[in-house]
Amino acid sequence: MSLVRLKIKGISYSQTQNGAYALILNEVDGERKLPIVIGAFEAQSIAIALEKEIKPPRPLTHDLFKNFADRFDIVIKQVIIHKLVDGVFYSSIICERDKIEEIIDARTSDAIALALRFDAPIFTYKAILDKAGIFLKFSKDKDKEEGDDSIMVDEILQEGEAVELDPGGAAPYREMTLEELHKELEKAVTSEDYEKAAKIRDEISKRKS
Repeated sequence: MSLVRLKIKGISYSQTQNGAYALILNEVDGERKLPIVIGAFEAQSIAIALEKEIKPPRPLTHDLFKNFADRFDIVIKQVIIHKLVDGVFYSSIICERDKIEEIIDARTSDAIALALRFDAPIFTYKAILDKAGIFLKFSKDKDKEEGDDSIMVDEILQEGEAVELDPGGAAPYREMTLEELHKELEKAVTSEDYEKAAKIRDEISKRKS
């Protein structure tokens, strides 16, 4: 089966389901998105990894794994989302040590959080993308900001398509300058408020796109 390379498009927060986030993966050579519902901790860990300039004061679990792997010369070569059963994605981490390759089963959210830290590519099979991939659709009665592809977990779960809404209380950050946002992001990380940090990082990413 042919593999399709994916990149991270963004993370969005559910306004109705506490602690639920959607990780949006985009096919590199196409327009389809692969939405994956993940937990708050994994969403925060992924968001922090995406913001290269910010380092948590203490290592997160995925950072600890990276430090451990580095110490023992273990490298993650790639992550493959290889199965979709009843709405649950299954992933494999392809590792290498002393030129010996190993395949490790992992939750997709954990696998992607680690892939970011190892700069490892993320793939899925074409059949999975054909089954679960979507083209983003935006509600016509919502004001769409240029370059803003935020989508909500609620819409993915209920309709299987994306409608642009305010991603979990991001509105206050829209009034801040980039300099103010970076300062707020640093404060959030220092206080280990990674949920707040994730929202600020999303706003910074929109400004850079």
